[in-house]
Amino acid sequence: MSDFFSQGWSVTIAIVTILSLIACLALLVIAARRKVMAGDNTTGHVWDEDLREMNNPLPRWWMGLFVATVLFSFGYLIFYPGLGSADGTLQWSSTAQHAAEQRKAREATAPLYARFAGLPADQLAREPQAMGIGERLFVNHCATCHGSDARGSKGFPNLTDNDWLHGGTPEKIAESITQGRQGQMPPMAAAVGGEQDVRNVANYVLSLSGSPHNSLAAQLGRAKFAACAACHGPDGRGNQALGAPNLTDKVWLHGWGEDAVVAMINNGKTNVMPAHASRLSPEQIHVLASYVWSLSQPRGQAVASTQ
Repeated sequence: MSDFFSQGWSVTIAIVTILSLIACLALLVIAARRKVMAGDNTTGHVWDEDLREMNNPLPRWWMGLFVATVLFSFGYLIFYPGLGSADGTLQWSSTAQHAAEQRKAREATAPLYARFAGLPADQLAREPQAMGIGERLFVNHCATCHGSDARGSKGFPNLTDNDWLHGGTPEKIAESITQGRQGQMPPMAAAVGGEQDVRNVANYVLSLSGSPHNSLAAQLGRAKFAACAACHGPDGRGNQALGAPNLTDKVWLHGWGEDAVVAMINNGKTNVMPAHASRLSPEQIHVLASYVWSLSQPRGQAVASTQ
């Protein structure tokens, strides 16, 4: 966005800001001049038969407060950013302040996270304090998409089952949190064939998971599925290295049924999970990944996943 604004735009903003403050003072001077408009010190306007607008001068305290506000504004613009791209003499910025606050918070919690850093996920899953911290991290950074119960919704994966696009080990979960993920399925209608071929392939995909389907159409679509096998595999079991979903289970991330599968083949889909490396420290990511991993484990078990 910063590339859109030129230095001339910054200068324009600075000039308009300064002129606006000067105009405020000029308006005060003009308004403070008392003009006798009628012999009885009124403006001559009368409402409701007896309500007259007086022509009294502005209160001195109000004028002083107004002037002080304008002078404060000039002072603020000298010390803090406000005149276009000027930084101000104090060199303050909200970004720097936020970074300093984050640094201070991390320093305060470093001893706590240091205790958890050397523990594997299966041991952290048995640490109530670690899981409590992981839950708060999840609510603050992940719940917006995956839900407060981590069960996701249409387009956002359920983290409490064992269906993982990129792998469900603690290491893979930490990798997803750190680097983010971008899942992309291109439109495949042209590669599959015509409209009927797309529907045949959709029925074949449904047959892989034992979902209701047209068996004749599925048989016709089997050969056309070869266009999809590069990512999903010839058996449709997906590829975690690519983030390609397993089509043989009954987990449907973007909708279930023939029409939903047809729409996916025709239009493709792009899903993005943002990277959190700049928001969370490696120690925080370790605790958070362990918490997310624990959600998909049978209750009461804390045995490291080998999948």
